[in-house]
Amino acid sequence: MSVFDSDIFNFIKPKNELEEQGNISDNQPFVPDSMWIKCPVCKSAILSSDLADNQMVCPKCNYHFRLTARKRIECTVDVETFCEFDKDLTSKNILDFPDYSRKLSKAVTTSGENESVITGTAKINNIKIVLCVMDSSFMMGSMGTVTGEKITRAFEYAADNNLPIIVFTVSGGARMQEGILSLMQMAKTSGAVKRHSDKGLLYITVLTDPTTGGVTASFAMEGDIILAEPNALVGFAGPRVIEQTIRKKLPKDFQTSEFLLEKGFIDAVIDRKNMRNTLFNILKLHIPFNKGGLD
Repeated sequence: MSVFDSDIFNFIKPKNELEEQGNISDNQPFVPDSMWIKCPVCKSAILSSDLADNQMVCPKCNYHFRLTARKRIECTVDVETFCEFDKDLTSKNILDFPDYSRKLSKAVTTSGENESVITGTAKINNIKIVLCVMDSSFMMGSMGTVTGEKITRAFEYAADNNLPIIVFTVSGGARMQEGILSLMQMAKTSGAVKRHSDKGLLYITVLTDPTTGGVTASFAMEGDIILAEPNALVGFAGPRVIEQTIRKKLPKDFQTSEFLLEKGFIDAVIDRKNMRNTLFNILKLHIPFNKGGLD
Protein backbone atom coordinates (compact mmCIF):
# COMPACT_ATOMS: atom_id res chain seq x y z
CA MET A 1 0.00 0.00 0.00
CA SER A 2 1.26 3.50 -0.84
CA VAL A 3 2.07 5.83 2.05
CA PHE A 4 0.06 8.45 0.18
CA ASP A 5 -3.10 6.37 0.17
CA SER A 6 -6.07 8.70 0.76
CA ASP A 7 -7.50 6.33 3.38
CA ILE A 8 -4.43 6.90 5.54
CA PHE A 9 -3.73 10.60 5.05
CA ASN A 10 -6.44 13.27 5.05
CA PHE A 11 -5.22 16.62 3.73
CA ILE A 12 -8.57 18.40 4.02
CA LYS A 13 -8.19 21.36 6.38
CA PRO A 14 -10.82 21.41 9.14
CA LYS A 15 -13.15 24.39 9.23
CA ASN A 16 -12.49 27.09 11.78
CA GLU A 17 -15.14 28.61 14.01
CA LEU A 18 -15.95 31.39 11.55
CA GLU A 19 -16.46 29.00 8.64
CA GLU A 20 -18.77 26.82 10.72
CA GLN A 21 -21.25 29.65 11.38
CA GLY A 22 -24.30 30.04 9.18
CA ASN A 23 -25.22 28.32 5.90
CA ILE A 24 -22.16 28.87 3.74
CA SER A 25 -20.44 27.08 0.89
CA ASP A 26 -17.14 25.25 1.38
CA ASN A 27 -15.30 27.89 -0.62
CA GLN A 28 -16.74 30.98 1.09
CA PRO A 29 -15.71 31.53 4.72
CA PHE A 30 -18.20 33.37 6.92
CA VAL A 31 -17.16 36.63 8.57
CA PRO A 32 -19.75 38.27 10.86
CA ASP A 33 -20.68 41.84 9.86
CA SER A 34 -20.02 43.01 13.40
CA MET A 35 -16.41 41.77 13.41
CA TRP A 36 -15.05 44.72 11.39
CA ILE A 37 -15.96 48.40 11.53
CA LYS A 38 -15.04 50.84 8.78
CA CYS A 39 -13.73 54.22 9.89
CA PRO A 40 -15.81 56.94 8.17
CA VAL A 41 -12.77 59.24 7.92
CA CYS A 42 -9.73 57.18 6.88
CA LYS A 43 -11.81 54.23 5.56
CA SER A 44 -9.68 51.71 7.45
CA ALA A 45 -11.23 48.40 8.46
CA ILE A 46 -10.83 48.02 12.20
CA LEU A 47 -11.39 44.87 14.22
CA SER A 48 -14.34 45.71 16.46
CA SER A 49 -12.64 44.26 19.54
CA ASP A 50 -9.55 46.41 18.90
CA LEU A 51 -11.76 49.48 18.51
CA ALA A 52 -13.53 48.72 21.79
CA ASP A 53 -10.19 48.27 23.56
CA ASN A 54 -9.14 51.70 22.22
CA GLN A 55 -12.25 53.39 23.70
CA MET A 56 -13.88 53.57 20.25
CA VAL A 57 -11.12 55.75 18.78
CA CYS A 58 -9.70 54.87 15.35
CA PRO A 59 -6.04 53.82 15.84
CA LYS A 60 -5.16 55.07 12.34
CA CYS A 61 -6.62 58.60 12.20
CA ASN A 62 -7.83 59.25 15.77
CA TYR A 63 -11.48 59.58 14.71
CA HIS A 64 -13.68 59.47 17.80
CA PHE A 65 -16.68 57.20 17.31
CA ARG A 66 -19.76 57.97 19.40
CA LEU A 67 -20.03 56.22 22.75
CA THR A 68 -23.09 55.08 24.64
CA ALA A 69 -23.57 56.74 28.00
CA ARG A 70 -22.82 53.50 29.88
CA LYS A 71 -19.56 52.95 28.00
CA ARG A 72 -18.50 56.55 28.65
CA ILE A 73 -19.17 56.16 32.36
CA GLU A 74 -17.10 52.97 32.36
CA CYS A 75 -14.19 54.80 30.68
CA THR A 76 -14.35 57.81 33.00
CA VAL A 77 -14.98 56.87 36.62
CA ASP A 78 -13.56 54.46 39.19
CA VAL A 79 -14.83 50.88 38.93
CA GLU A 80 -18.13 50.20 40.73
CA THR A 81 -18.45 53.74 42.11
CA PHE A 82 -21.29 54.97 39.91
CA CYS A 83 -24.61 55.26 41.77
CA GLU A 84 -27.45 56.18 39.43
CA PHE A 85 -30.19 58.75 40.10
CA ASP A 86 -33.79 58.62 38.86
CA LYS A 87 -33.34 55.49 36.77
CA ASP A 88 -37.08 54.88 36.47
CA LEU A 89 -38.07 58.35 35.22
CA THR A 90 -39.55 57.96 31.73
CA SER A 91 -40.96 60.33 29.11
CA LYS A 92 -44.65 60.40 28.25
CA ASN A 93 -46.54 61.65 25.22
CA ILE A 94 -47.82 64.64 27.19
CA LEU A 95 -49.05 66.56 24.12
CA ASP A 96 -50.46 63.48 22.37
CA PHE A 97 -48.05 64.17 19.51
CA PRO A 98 -48.63 61.78 16.58
CA ASP A 99 -46.37 58.69 16.61
CA TYR A 100 -44.33 59.96 19.61
CA SER A 101 -45.30 57.05 21.84
CA ARG A 102 -44.02 54.57 19.28
CA LYS A 103 -40.76 56.49 18.86
CA LEU A 104 -40.24 56.55 22.62
CA SER A 105 -40.81 52.81 22.83
CA LYS A 106 -38.38 52.21 19.96
CA ALA A 107 -35.76 54.45 21.61
CA VAL A 108 -36.00 52.48 24.85
CA THR A 109 -35.62 49.19 22.97
CA THR A 110 -32.75 50.41 20.79
CA SER A 111 -30.72 52.15 23.49
CA GLY A 112 -31.59 50.04 26.52
CA GLU A 113 -32.15 53.30 28.45
CA ASN A 114 -35.28 55.06 29.69
CA GLU A 115 -34.12 58.55 28.72
CA SER A 116 -31.44 60.47 26.83
CA VAL A 117 -29.35 61.21 29.93
CA ILE A 118 -27.96 59.14 32.80
CA THR A 119 -27.18 60.89 36.09
CA GLY A 120 -25.66 59.88 39.40
CA THR A 121 -22.67 60.11 41.71
CA ALA A 122 -19.28 58.54 41.07
CA LYS A 123 -15.59 58.90 41.87
CA ILE A 124 -12.59 59.77 39.72
CA ASN A 125 -9.41 58.66 41.48
CA ASN A 126 -11.40 58.76 44.73
CA ILE A 127 -12.74 62.30 44.22
CA LYS A 128 -16.51 62.20 44.54
CA ILE A 129 -18.50 63.95 41.80
CA VAL A 130 -21.97 64.21 40.36
CA LEU A 131 -22.07 62.99 36.76
CA CYS A 132 -24.50 63.54 33.88
CA VAL A 133 -23.90 61.69 30.61
CA MET A 134 -26.14 62.18 27.58
CA ASP A 135 -26.72 59.31 25.14
CA SER A 136 -27.09 59.81 21.37
CA SER A 137 -28.66 56.37 20.95
CA PHE A 138 -31.85 57.63 22.66
CA MET A 139 -33.55 59.93 20.12
CA MET A 140 -30.20 61.56 19.31
CA GLY A 141 -29.83 62.86 22.86
CA SER A 142 -32.76 65.23 22.40
CA MET A 143 -33.81 67.23 25.46
CA GLY A 144 -37.31 66.56 26.69
CA THR A 145 -38.95 67.32 30.02
CA VAL A 146 -37.51 64.23 31.73
CA THR A 147 -34.02 64.99 30.42
CA GLY A 148 -34.26 68.49 31.87
CA GLU A 149 -35.69 67.20 35.13
CA LYS A 150 -32.90 64.65 35.63
CA ILE A 151 -30.17 67.20 34.90
CA THR A 152 -31.81 69.76 37.19
CA ARG A 153 -32.05 67.25 40.03
CA ALA A 154 -28.39 66.32 39.54
CA PHE A 155 -27.30 69.96 39.88
CA GLU A 156 -29.51 70.44 42.94
CA TYR A 157 -28.01 67.34 44.57
CA ALA A 158 -24.50 68.60 43.80
CA ALA A 159 -25.33 72.01 45.29
CA ASP A 160 -26.90 70.53 48.42
CA ASN A 161 -23.92 68.23 49.00
CA ASN A 162 -21.10 70.62 48.00
CA LEU A 163 -19.98 68.41 45.11
CA PRO A 164 -18.44 69.25 41.72
CA ILE A 165 -20.43 68.17 38.67
CA ILE A 166 -19.30 66.94 35.26
CA VAL A 167 -21.69 66.87 32.29
CA PHE A 168 -20.94 65.04 29.02
CA THR A 169 -23.18 66.52 26.35
CA VAL A 170 -24.42 65.06 23.07
CA SER A 171 -27.68 66.25 21.56
CA GLY A 172 -29.62 67.06 18.45
CA GLY A 173 -31.45 69.79 20.38
CA ALA A 174 -34.85 70.20 21.99
CA ARG A 175 -37.40 67.40 21.53
CA MET A 176 -40.00 68.91 19.22
CA GLN A 177 -42.64 66.33 20.19
CA GLU A 178 -42.88 68.03 23.60
CA GLY A 179 -43.20 71.56 22.22
CA ILE A 180 -42.72 74.53 24.55
CA LEU A 181 -42.30 72.18 27.52
CA SER A 182 -39.07 70.96 25.98
CA LEU A 183 -37.84 74.51 25.32
CA MET A 184 -38.55 75.41 28.96
CA GLN A 185 -35.85 72.97 30.03
CA MET A 186 -33.20 75.44 28.84
CA ALA A 187 -34.25 77.96 31.49
CA LYS A 188 -34.88 75.26 34.09
CA THR A 189 -31.44 73.66 33.79
CA SER A 190 -29.74 77.07 33.59
CA GLY A 191 -31.38 78.07 36.85
CA ALA A 192 -30.04 74.92 38.51
CA VAL A 193 -26.55 75.66 37.11
CA LYS A 194 -26.74 79.18 38.61
CA ARG A 195 -27.69 77.89 42.08
CA HIS A 196 -24.78 75.44 41.96
CA SER A 197 -22.44 78.24 40.83
CA ASP A 198 -23.63 80.60 43.58
CA LYS A 199 -22.23 78.13 46.12
CA GLY A 200 -18.78 78.42 44.53
CA LEU A 201 -18.79 74.84 43.25
CA LEU A 202 -17.05 73.50 40.15
CA TYR A 203 -18.94 72.63 36.94
CA ILE A 204 -17.05 70.97 34.06
CA THR A 205 -18.66 70.46 30.66
CA VAL A 206 -17.37 67.96 28.10
CA LEU A 207 -18.81 68.54 24.62
CA THR A 208 -19.01 65.46 22.38
CA ASP A 209 -20.21 64.95 18.82
CA PRO A 210 -22.74 66.41 18.17
CA THR A 211 -23.80 69.03 20.72
CA THR A 212 -26.40 71.28 19.11
CA GLY A 213 -29.66 73.16 19.61
CA GLY A 214 -31.15 73.94 23.00
CA VAL A 215 -28.50 71.99 24.90
CA THR A 216 -25.78 74.23 23.43
CA ALA A 217 -27.94 77.27 24.17
CA SER A 218 -28.16 76.33 27.86
CA PHE A 219 -26.16 74.14 30.22
CA ALA A 220 -23.60 72.87 27.67
CA MET A 221 -21.90 76.26 27.41
CA GLU A 222 -22.33 77.32 31.06
CA GLY A 223 -19.51 75.28 32.59
CA ASP A 224 -16.70 76.89 34.57
CA ILE A 225 -14.35 74.83 32.39
CA ILE A 226 -15.49 73.65 28.95
CA LEU A 227 -13.69 70.74 27.30
CA ALA A 228 -14.46 68.98 24.02
CA GLU A 229 -13.49 65.84 22.18
CA PRO A 230 -11.60 66.24 18.87
CA ASN A 231 -13.59 67.28 15.80
CA ALA A 232 -16.91 67.34 17.65
CA LEU A 233 -19.71 69.31 15.98
CA VAL A 234 -20.82 72.05 18.39
CA GLY A 235 -23.33 74.76 17.56
CA PHE A 236 -26.89 75.98 17.84
CA ALA A 237 -28.16 75.60 14.27
CA GLY A 238 -26.47 73.25 11.82
CA PRO A 239 -24.10 74.58 9.15
CA ARG A 240 -26.55 73.91 6.31
CA VAL A 241 -29.24 75.98 8.02
CA ILE A 242 -26.81 78.83 8.63
CA GLU A 243 -25.56 78.82 5.03
CA GLN A 244 -29.11 78.88 3.70
CA THR A 245 -29.97 81.76 6.04
CA ILE A 246 -26.98 84.04 5.46
CA ARG A 247 -26.38 82.82 1.87
CA LYS A 248 -22.65 82.52 2.43
CA LYS A 249 -20.23 79.59 2.41
CA LEU A 250 -18.92 78.74 5.88
CA PRO A 251 -15.30 77.79 6.68
CA LYS A 252 -14.52 74.09 6.25
CA ASP A 253 -13.95 73.47 9.97
CA PHE A 254 -16.82 75.70 11.11
CA GLN A 255 -18.46 74.51 14.37
CA THR A 256 -15.80 71.89 15.10
CA SER A 257 -14.33 71.81 18.58
CA GLU A 258 -10.98 72.97 17.16
CA PHE A 259 -12.66 76.00 15.57
CA LEU A 260 -14.37 76.86 18.86
CA LEU A 261 -11.06 76.57 20.70
CA GLU A 262 -9.42 78.96 18.24
CA LYS A 263 -12.24 81.48 18.77
CA GLY A 264 -12.14 81.18 22.57
CA PHE A 265 -15.49 79.46 23.12
CA ILE A 266 -13.99 76.42 24.85
CA ASP A 267 -10.93 75.84 27.03
CA ALA A 268 -9.33 72.70 25.58
CA VAL A 269 -9.74 69.85 23.10
CA ILE A 270 -8.91 66.57 24.84
CA ASP A 271 -8.49 63.10 23.30
CA ARG A 272 -10.75 60.50 24.85
CA LYS A 273 -7.84 58.42 26.15
CA ASN A 274 -6.63 61.46 28.10
CA MET A 275 -10.03 62.65 29.32
CA ARG A 276 -10.11 60.81 32.66
CA ASN A 277 -6.67 62.09 33.72
CA THR A 278 -7.50 65.62 32.56
CA LEU A 279 -10.72 65.65 34.59
CA PHE A 280 -8.86 64.33 37.63
CA ASN A 281 -6.18 67.03 37.37
CA ILE A 282 -8.82 69.76 37.10
CA LEU A 283 -10.74 68.37 40.06
CA LYS A 284 -7.57 68.06 42.11
CA LEU A 285 -6.71 71.71 41.48
CA HIS A 286 -10.17 73.07 42.28
CA ILE A 287 -11.46 70.93 45.14
CA PRO A 288 -10.24 72.11 48.56
CA PHE A 289 -9.53 69.28 50.96
CA ASN A 290 -11.88 70.73 53.58
CA LYS A 291 -14.91 71.26 51.35
CA GLY A 292 -16.68 68.25 49.86
CA GLY A 293 -15.51 66.14 46.97
CA LEU A 294 -12.70 64.30 48.72
CA ASP A 295 -13.31 61.36 51.03
